[in-house]
Amino acid sequence: MSEFFRRIEKKYIITKEQYLMLKEIIENKMIEDEHGKSTICNIYFDTGQFDLIRHSITKPVYKDKIRLRSYNIPTNNSIVYLEIKRKYKGEVSKRRSEMQLNEFYEYMKDKNSFAKENQVRKEILYYFRFYDLKEAMFVSYYRRAYYDRNNRDFRVTFDSNIIARNYDLKLEKGIYGDNILKNDKYIMEIKTLGAIPIWFVKILDELKICPCGFSKYGEAYTQLVLKANSMFKCVV
Repeated sequence: MSEFFRRIEKKYIITKEQYLMLKEIIENKMIEDEHGKSTICNIYFDTGQFDLIRHSITKPVYKDKIRLRSYNIPTNNSIVYLEIKRKYKGEVSKRRSEMQLNEFYEYMKDKNSFAKENQVRKEILYYFRFYDLKEAMFVSYYRRAYYDRNNRDFRVTFDSNIIARNYDLKLEKGIYGDNILKNDKYIMEIKTLGAIPIWFVKILDELKICPCGFSKYGEAYTQLVLKANSMFKCVV
């Protein structure tokens, strides 16, 4: 099965104190969604030189990320999602194909059969072939997700305990690696098809919360690859 999403996304880095105040307010106006409390695990795919994320962190008008996602640590029969996440001028679109983890591994052995099934998988296959993509980074985080009682198209998520590693790149291996965000910080993300509700805008103003750019994969690449290479060069 394939799905398609398009929306505006804004990210904010907030403190634990701001998170607790926000959470108390929004739980009176919003409802936890189907993945309300979950640990999200991702494998990001890239070239051997990390060309996709190197391009992404330059903040271009247009950028793509390819990832495999699961909700909680998967087993062979668990549902996972192979996704293309595309951002153009602030608007995010996501194409994804649902499958079992063992199916994903089978498809990766025979990419031609993978592409026969639907258009999304054909697009994904194009990226894998054009860029010669390989597993590049594991990123996981604990998420609480809500949607507006009066408008399901307005969602707010809070991510914490962001863990990354650039080895053992299998979802089923579990959650371990380096924490790439301080323990007292959260990533809040607003996802909407239209305008942000006035009541939420007022809360952001009262708590002095401003949007900022933050990419989990980008930060993981910066900390685990760029800084590590820099330290290695200094030692040599």
